[in-house]
Amino acid sequence: MSNSFGTLFRITTFGESHGAGIGVIIDGCPAGLAVDAAHIQAALDRRRPGQSALTTPRQEADRVQIQSGLFEGETTGTPISLFIPNADQRSGDYEHVQHAYRPSHADYTYQIKYGRRDYRGGGRSSARETAARVAAGAVAAQLLAQLGLTVQAYVSAVGEIELPLGYQELDLSLIETNLVRCPHPETAALMQRRIEAARDAHDTVGGVITGVARGVPVGLGEPVFDKLPAVLGHALLSINAVKGFEIGSGFAGTRLAGSQHNDPFYIDEAGRVRTRTNHSGGVQGGISNGEDVVFRAAFKPVATLLQPQETINDQGEAISLAGRGRHDPCVLPRAVPIVEAMTQLVLADLVLRARANRA
Repeated sequence: MSNSFGTLFRITTFGESHGAGIGVIIDGCPAGLAVDAAHIQAALDRRRPGQSALTTPRQEADRVQIQSGLFEGETTGTPISLFIPNADQRSGDYEHVQHAYRPSHADYTYQIKYGRRDYRGGGRSSARETAARVAAGAVAAQLLAQLGLTVQAYVSAVGEIELPLGYQELDLSLIETNLVRCPHPETAALMQRRIEAARDAHDTVGGVITGVARGVPVGLGEPVFDKLPAVLGHALLSINAVKGFEIGSGFAGTRLAGSQHNDPFYIDEAGRVRTRTNHSGGVQGGISNGEDVVFRAAFKPVATLLQPQETINDQGEAISLAGRGRHDPCVLPRAVPIVEAMTQLVLADLVLRARANRA
């Protein structure tokens, strides 16, 4: 049923937006990993609703409960169970969509696929499910930290407003200094005003998140089908509202000649094989080459609008429908930790697979 992701470091998420809560089972995490629960909670705090004036006002503390898999602060090698209770459901906000197909939502496709749907907040199709991924990603991050591998993401575009600098020209320590999570204060201010304008117009706006993985060892990624970009693309495109993925030069690289796009090799002062440029985004032949893995994910505008839209109901009748309740005018600020989490899960899995492939 595709509620699981990963091969050796494998997660299965469960729960609905308006059910008892959201949770995840992590299977395959090696024994003996010291897990800091505060680190998991900090990641969830960055994703939780109600954290700023730019996000949905739904109030969820998202306090994680570690129910199994740890003993005396370390993993036992058995499944890790993490549970996040729901506390601020307002299911009545969705009574008016019980028989309606909201534009660009999963209502129609879920109804046809399963013959029924949970209309309360979208049920399983709700982005609230991503809280489970963030919790699991925080565990994966602690495994990757042992290798000196870090993942950071930030908002690089909101609507037509784009960050004018590449990640190497930015101070990524500034990501958390503003509500947008953009490490360029001047651009962040413009982005914030753009989100506020969409909110005040009862509209929404999309954009782009850039991710950077540093300290990635050479050799992650499998030949042919499970290339690192293929698995990472699968992971990021599984996030609600993601409509595009690119790595390295991405689509912009198509405008370069091969002589401009190739990344020449050299030996650095430490005797390591490096590339002078990184149009490849840290990957060649689908396998990491030791450079930073750089990628981008494009997010569409949030589908729920607090203004009338034309649609139909489950009887095929034309109706006018306006969203109610509490919704994000822009998903990007809260999606930053989700992008990081899915990247961490991919890299943790590929690290374990690389170890298993060694003689």
